[in-house]
Amino acid sequence: MASLKALRQRIRSVTNTRQITKAMKMVAAAKLRRSQDRALATRPYSTQMGRMVQSIAARVGKGSAPPLLVGRSEPHKRVELVVFTADRGLCGSFNSGVIRAVRAKMAELRAAGFEVSLTCVGRKANDVLKRQFGGSIHRVHTGMGKQLTFERVEQEIVQPLLHDFEHERFDSCFIVYNAFVSAMTQNLTWRQIIPVPEHKEQEQEEGHGAVSPPTYEPEEDEILADLLPRNVTVQIFQALVESDASENGARMTAMDNAVRNAGGMLRRLQITYNRTRQAAITTELMEIISGSESLKG
Repeated sequence: MASLKALRQRIRSVTNTRQITKAMKMVAAAKLRRSQDRALATRPYSTQMGRMVQSIAARVGKGSAPPLLVGRSEPHKRVELVVFTADRGLCGSFNSGVIRAVRAKMAELRAAGFEVSLTCVGRKANDVLKRQFGGSIHRVHTGMGKQLTFERVEQEIVQPLLHDFEHERFDSCFIVYNAFVSAMTQNLTWRQIIPVPEHKEQEQEEGHGAVSPPTYEPEEDEILADLLPRNVTVQIFQALVESDASENGARMTAMDNAVRNAGGMLRRLQITYNRTRQAAITTELMEIISGSESLKG
């Protein structure tokens, strides 16, 4: 059985840890409200942007369409994966879920003969994946959640990515991130952003018959020249804000569980301490009584 001194030190250590995790939970909860509002506010714009690109793509001939829309005429099986994780841990399975999915995807693509390169947005992905795929990681972005703006995402992530595509360093690009559902639930999401995936839109609306296609001004080719790079920026920005909200939700949930576990551990330690202290007092009393009885004898 542990000594009283060891139990007091253990109780003090668990109490301090509980105070830290409780503070981290409160900070994550405050950040979650802001990041959740931002993620929900950007979803309609991101969705409509994707629909507009697909609508225009359906009306543009394959021969005149830019590579960002339809891909290269002779693909060389080079794939870029943009991986979104956190810069820090202590957020449950938030990071490990994404990393496991990337490892499985890397194995699948390499088995099919693809050359795969990685862009890591978040320190945790780089720290873990570089042990196994260090030669495939050619760009790492950290600290994006501190000043997350559309302009910064475009300048630091999207422009280098489009530069690599223009210089034929990859032929298609996928992003993987945790989409925010609630503080306790995040959905692992894969999305192709280069080239734009084919999508057959419904020509019929329920109860309204045929829908006439919209008329664009200027021509579709001119619109796509500006719209396609912006669509890449929008999709990556959406992935970042979703990942940021999911990270805060996962950290708040993990810290809440840690606070609860620390509370249960403290109760068990206190019971053990009280029993040990009672046993020590009883032993001392028995020794005193025995000594007294021996003196009388």
